[in-house]
Amino acid sequence: MFRKGKLRLAITIGLVTAAGSLGLIVPTISGASQQGTIRFAEGAGASPNYIFPYYSGQFCSVANTTQFQMLMFRPLYFFGLGNSAAVQPKISTGNPPKYSNGNKTVTLTMKGWKFADGQTVNAESVMFFLNMFKAVPTDFCTYSPGLGIPDQVSSATGKGNTVTIHLKSPVSPLWFSDNELATITPMPNAWDRTSATQTANCAAGKYGAASTTVACKNVYTYLNAQGAKLSSFTDKMWESGTDGPWKLTKFDDLGNATFVPNRAYSGPQKAQVATFKEVAFTSETAEENALQAGQIDVGVVDPSILTSDAPSPGKVGANWGQLSSRYNMVTGSDFAENDMDLNFGKNPGSPFINQLYVRQALESSIDQATIAKDAFKNYAIPTYSALPLSTPVAESAPFAAPYPFNLATAESDLTKNGWTNSGGSITCTSPGTGSGQCGAGITSGEALTLNVQWNSGSPSEDTEMNAIIADWKGLGITVNQSQATFDNVIFNCTSLYNPTTTEDICNWGGGWLYAPDYYPSGEPLNLTGASSNYGNYSNPTMDSLIKATLTTNTNLTAYAKFTASNLPDLWDPLNLGTGEIVKTLHSSIGWNNVLLTLTPEYYRY
Repeated sequence: MFRKGKLRLAITIGLVTAAGSLGLIVPTISGASQQGTIRFAEGAGASPNYIFPYYSGQFCSVANTTQFQMLMFRPLYFFGLGNSAAVQPKISTGNPPKYSNGNKTVTLTMKGWKFADGQTVNAESVMFFLNMFKAVPTDFCTYSPGLGIPDQVSSATGKGNTVTIHLKSPVSPLWFSDNELATITPMPNAWDRTSATQTANCAAGKYGAASTTVACKNVYTYLNAQGAKLSSFTDKMWESGTDGPWKLTKFDDLGNATFVPNRAYSGPQKAQVATFKEVAFTSETAEENALQAGQIDVGVVDPSILTSDAPSPGKVGANWGQLSSRYNMVTGSDFAENDMDLNFGKNPGSPFINQLYVRQALESSIDQATIAKDAFKNYAIPTYSALPLSTPVAESAPFAAPYPFNLATAESDLTKNGWTNSGGSITCTSPGTGSGQCGAGITSGEALTLNVQWNSGSPSEDTEMNAIIADWKGLGITVNQSQATFDNVIFNCTSLYNPTTTEDICNWGGGWLYAPDYYPSGEPLNLTGASSNYGNYSNPTMDSLIKATLTTNTNLTAYAKFTASNLPDLWDPLNLGTGEIVKTLHSSIGWNNVLLTLTPEYYRY
């Protein structure tokens, strides 16, 4: 999400990533109002599949949040516009927060915008979200046990347009604003129900009261089920909560969505076209065919079809010849990291992934520089820690990657820890937990075997993963590989939400976008028990380093270095995107949004 990271999801692959990472700035053309239709290509196999803006980690993706829900449902604080990842006060539903009492009291005032059903977006709308968070914290994407909302909140009250939050201990205002308050989406009373006909008392209930918890749990059960029911997306109930610039009018089982301007929108920037459509695709090849036919206005091409490399990462080279007369190709960068998730807690747990030396060998076998050039035509950059490379130096000083590509080093990491490569298969020949032995849970003669899954539909991702797996197999590692759609990879490969998974490593093609947590301090991703700690990673040093950043404005260098050295994930190149914009479409804020947030109200023909 913003400075911190969560929306893992996000980081949707393919088109979604590219469409969010566009780098061409074109001035707005004055002229007729609300004319025309903009057709935006969704990521290959990454269509919206959840509408309720209180989402668990399995639905915490760009496809659901910043490129779908936020068109309709505006958060308390809106981050990111164009090249800026900063909070945008003018298009936020709340005024900037005020801290007092030694940073233990936070006061929020609402602007008084309106939901589509006429209700004011007020303090009760915020309390609805806070009460829900208190009742079912583990089902929200950014929840970190013991930290922030709700665990550090001693009380919260709302009256009129003012919400007052009292905290148990002082917090860093930077962290609390960017990673806690930023996650709040005000919700309408029309959603305060347990069925289509029965209302409840979650929104108006006293924060923390047993009766409120019961009411909110029952409301969540209903809304969560409806939120994943594609046929409900255009129901009047969801429409009633629209306070953003767009209203959803059509949605089908494939993920195609049609939006029209929300006439009741209170914000400063109204929609400038009559219709905005999100178009679903199963593969990037299918999308490229649609671009050639002129059926898409904002899309992406896979780098594999380009005939020349980017002159340097972040710079645009020659466009694909079939599109150059109709489209401008653009690229950019995201406030994100890229990784392959590791399952530390799958059932049964992987004894291999839990060995740091194995993770080191795997990371040292990833030739990021060659992959960035060969798979992504230089439209990618290597990554090596959980922090975005664009993290300000004041927040984290640069440092060298601890495990650069070196197959000899990777082989040594294994052989000096009890493994022998014989006949192309590496097996444990020195079992045990002592120095030079294979480690806990690994038996004598056992082959080092990994189940690896990645997203389907992207030729560049296929090239990347095939190259990585080839080098792993060259070390004697047995790799069982498979592919699935973006949404299924997230579920199949995350032991947090799918404890029966058999996958060890998964790559959904985009990594992690720092949203709706915008400060990259890491608690939703790498803290023990966090709701977006997909692989159940746990390390006391990591926990300590993360917690140290949350009470004061602490430099993140030590945390970043530990994510690079201890490898809670495997780091691989971040795709910068190769987006295509039809030449007749213009934007008053440029095309690059570092948080991949869709704001088509700023577009016009």
